[in-house]
Amino acid sequence: MSPTLVLAPPQRDSTADWPERLMSDVPGLTVIRPGAEDAAAALRTADAAYGVLTDELLAATTRLRWLQAQQAAPPPDFYSPALIAHPLQLTNMRDTYTDHVAAHTLALVLAMCRGLPRYIRDQETTTWEPDWDPTSVTSLADSTALIVGIGAVGKEIGRLLHAFGCSVTGIDARPAAAPGFAAVLPVDELDQQLPEADLVVLTVPHTPDTEGMIDARRLKLLKSSAYFVNVGRGPTVQLDALTAALEAGQLGGAALDVFETEPLPPEHPLWSRPDVLITPHVAGAGPHEAERRYAVLLENCRRFVAGEELMNIVDKTKRF
Repeated sequence: MSPTLVLAPPQRDSTADWPERLMSDVPGLTVIRPGAEDAAAALRTADAAYGVLTDELLAATTRLRWLQAQQAAPPPDFYSPALIAHPLQLTNMRDTYTDHVAAHTLALVLAMCRGLPRYIRDQETTTWEPDWDPTSVTSLADSTALIVGIGAVGKEIGRLLHAFGCSVTGIDARPAAAPGFAAVLPVDELDQQLPEADLVVLTVPHTPDTEGMIDARRLKLLKSSAYFVNVGRGPTVQLDALTAALEAGQLGGAALDVFETEPLPPEHPLWSRPDVLITPHVAGAGPHEAERRYAVLLENCRRFVAGEELMNIVDKTKRF
């Protein structure tokens, strides 16, 4: 009997032809893309699924062995107690937009180091006020960068910063050597490394362990000239604490693509700060998204049918 994969609703239009393509590319696999009203029935005898499964849909399954998430880092509510307890293997879309996030991060870092937030505001008011004070510009070649979270994205950001001359240190729950890094240290070294950094880049997913990890206490450990960048997940940083730190002059500035509350409320003081650069959770935007997702799903379908180990396996209890 051939294994069955269900593309659980809702699905983007870009997946409309995936059942036909997958069945052509993976002989022996049956693929179904049901509507919401037929999802439970389709999942009842499914061996695998792609997408988000509510507790109701998960309860309808009888032989589900694998779930492919649509994202590299699904939100916390994806991980229901029922899903964590279920024996299925979970995989994610890790490394499908690493280049986009890394390029966006470098754009934010370079903009902060060259004082572009100020000049952007000057442009809006047609103000010509060049700043030739050498202390107003940060040289990456003279800087130490601390990357917190050395997954695929963190590794690429570190590699690029190293190419600009930065001395790069990493912090990760699973420390291992990475190209361009002077060292990758365990999480319990974070507080010791924060005071040494001229630039801190946060790339960690939102998990019970990372929620609110950047708080008032840790922000006080940073140099008053340091730049803080978050391209991971918003709830890892306490925004009120970050705002207070900026107001107190405890930081040189911040660049943020993700926020504790999204959208960032229009009345939030971070919008108007000249030392803050904001982008609306778009670091992962870029070409080839659908095809990269398909490539991961295709490879895992091939492995699943062949009985081989899947790629991008997630520890459900840790969320990564």
